Amino acid sequence: MINFRRSAAVLLGLLATTALTGPVPAAADDEEPVAEPPRVELVLDVSGSMRAADIDGRSRISVAQQAFGEVVDALPAETQLGIRVLGATYRGKDKKVGCQDTQQIVPVGPVDRGRAKAAVATLRPTGFTPVGLALRSAAQDLGAGATTRRIVLITDGEDTCAPPDPCEVARELAAQGTSLVVDTLGLAPDEKVRRQLLCIAGATGGTYTAAQSAAELTDRIKQLVERASDTHTLTPTVVGGANACESAPLLAPGVYADREMFSEHRYYRVPVRDGQELRASVSMALDRPVNRDYGVLLRATAADGRELVRGADAGSGRADVLSAGLRWSASTDDDATEAAATPTAAEATTVCLVVSNSFAPLPGTAATPGMPVELTVDVVAAAPAPDGPDLGRGWVLLALLTVVGLLAGLIAGLLTRWWVATWREN
Repeated sequence: MINFRRSAAVLLGLLATTALTGPVPAAADDEEPVAEPPRVELVLDVSGSMRAADIDGRSRISVAQQAFGEVVDALPAETQLGIRVLGATYRGKDKKVGCQDTQQIVPVGPVDRGRAKAAVATLRPTGFTPVGLALRSAAQDLGAGATTRRIVLITDGEDTCAPPDPCEVARELAAQGTSLVVDTLGLAPDEKVRRQLLCIAGATGGTYTAAQSAAELTDRIKQLVERASDTHTLTPTVVGGANACESAPLLAPGVYADREMFSEHRYYRVPVRDGQELRASVSMALDRPVNRDYGVLLRATAADGRELVRGADAGSGRADVLSAGLRWSASTDDDATEAAATPTAAEATTVCLVVSNSFAPLPGTAATPGMPVELTVDVVAAAPAPDGPDLGRGWVLLALLTVVGLLAGLIAGLLTRWWVATWREN
């Protein structure tokens, strides 16, 4: 009987709490972070075309080898790195044999920097370009796990061995729900290569970059490896934004993934209590060809549609990811706080986050699925605003300004009179 009464009391308490605070926001992931290190595999094309000397007057393979060496030296200690090559060993002309030519030369794990750099330094451009097979093998190298893993593909040409078609392989990997992202780097200004690499990256939520110099290639690989270190412990929760604030999903702090159509507005709601500060950011990846001059806008609005704060980013065709962020707390907008009319201290102000974009597709570009969106939401204790000088308000401020104006005029007149008298004497 005692246990029954206690259970009933707990149940009534939970019901009362729900009634006061409203519906529970969708949580990004309540489980403890999985203690797995970030896992990345670099996949390098060593086919015959990598002999071309058109990057800073050097061969493509030498530029890639230099970039790999610098990336390995700067690798974060906790990152587990593997290296796979394609077209690196078979020198014959039998396509059936050459299209099986892919090997893992450094297994995924803690990196022996000297061994990794030596393995890459001995590579010589040789054979065919089995990109699809190499991607499938790289996914197997990285293994399964709860955290996001990344493949960074560096190539100068399209797959010469399909099937399997690399685009289809990327879609196959994405459909498995394995939290695998493929980023692609193109070393040749070729439209067919660009389209293929865009397709591979787009299918897995990755990015495409054209590297036209050794510095660009090195910097971009470092960025991608560091991004893997930053995001591997938290896989974004898939959420569907709405077309109006009233029907938008209620979000708790976390990282969320969505898709947004061209020139669309997507709404999400976040509860913010008195004394708290909302911090939000959004990133959109250009996973397909778009017109130049585009932007991403993130706004926080009140329930009645009034804008509270905004953040924006714009590009002109040279960026592959656009990001914008904002911060807002009730203390920064007294009118919004009053409009919320919170009847109890426990009730939160509902802030609407609106993600908008000004992307426009090039002719022939598919509009579906939408562009990849990653939304980060956090709610923290509001930081107190720094105290500033208080000059007063109303009649006090008017009197102060009057006195200051008179004194300034008097001093200016005296200085002018002295200057005129001195000038006449001289």
